[in-house]
Amino acid sequence: MANLPDIEALLTECRFEATRSSGSGGQNVNKVSTKVILLFNVLDSNVLDQEQKEIFLSKLYTRISKNSIFRISSGRERTQLANRKLVIEKFFKLVEKAFETEEERIATKPTKGSKLRRIESKKALSGKKADRTQRWNDNEDN
Repeated sequence: MANLPDIEALLTECRFEATRSSGSGGQNVNKVSTKVILLFNVLDSNVLDQEQKEIFLSKLYTRISKNSIFRISSGRERTQLANRKLVIEKFFKLVEKAFETEEERIATKPTKGSKLRRIESKKALSGKKADRTQRWNDNEDN
């Protein structure tokens, strides 16, 4: 992972909001705000440098609003504390994944076996089509 920012420091720049959840909870669901939303303003971050902000915005653009607010929510659990832990875990995983670097693929030549298999499949397909045209022409002569 190249150039991974300090995730703990990023967490200090996050804002948490609690709202009523639509999930399980019985009578509690209508009274207690258990759903937790994590909000992180990417452009206002002091932890991320400009290059990291661009990576963050490009890799996680589907979760970022027009105001550059990154948003994750969780209402799966029955308690606000459990949902807060889930949101933080999601945040850590998404940030780590965004800053992962993919290994470059080394181009290789096709093996002799793969070339033979490709040619054999092409011959089989052309033979199948040749048989069809032969049968079609035989039926017209009758």
